[in-house]
Parts: sequence; C-alpha cells; structure tokens
Amino acid sequence: MYEEKIIKQILNRLNRLELAVFGDKEKSKKMVKRKKDVNFKGITGGIRFLISKSFFKGKKRAFDEIKKELNKYDYYSSRQSIQASLDQLSSTKGLLVKIKERGKNYYAERR
Repeated sequence: MYEEKIIKQILNRLNRLELAVFGDKEKSKKMVKRKKDVNFKGITGGIRFLISKSFFKGKKRAFDEIKKELNKYDYYSSRQSIQASLDQLSSTKGLLVKIKERGKNYYAERR
C-alpha cells in the first residue's frame, strides 16, 4: 500500500519533468515558472494587480485611467512614481507595451 503511493508520486513527478523538458513550450513554461509578486506591494505591485485583474486586456489605457483604477484599490502615489513603474513594466521584456498616439502614451498588456 505504502509502496504504491510512493510509486504514484514518483510517476507523477516524472510526468511533470518530462512535460517540462520535452513537452509543449507553453505548458512547460507554466509548469516551471515560480509564483512571484503574489503580495502586490507598492505601485509596481498595484499595476501588476491590475494586470492580474485583466484591466489592460484588449484595451489601451491612458495614464489617468490607470491612476483612477489604482486609487480605487487604495494604491495612492504621485504621478512620477506611477509613471516610473509604468515605464519599468513597459520595457522590452515587460508585461505591458507603451503605445504613443497623438503625443499621448497608452498602455496595454503585451501579447
């Protein structure tokens, strides 16, 4: 009985490892990625919280919209610090993309 349980656990681990090494790239990335930034501290954490709530999904958002939404969830900060966090998250490997239209910056979730 005990040996069967151990064998099942080992086979389970083996399947996950094989999937991570040889399987589909999309699934393997999800399996290997660690959970991080779960506590959403600070303004950058607040923006990540909005991303997790699909605030940026399929829409371009202006700075004022983002600031209002952050205030709605009790993330209060200066315009400069919010802008710095948006710039950091919209870098080349960031979670957001910055779109410039008519001299105004909009932010959307990177595909």
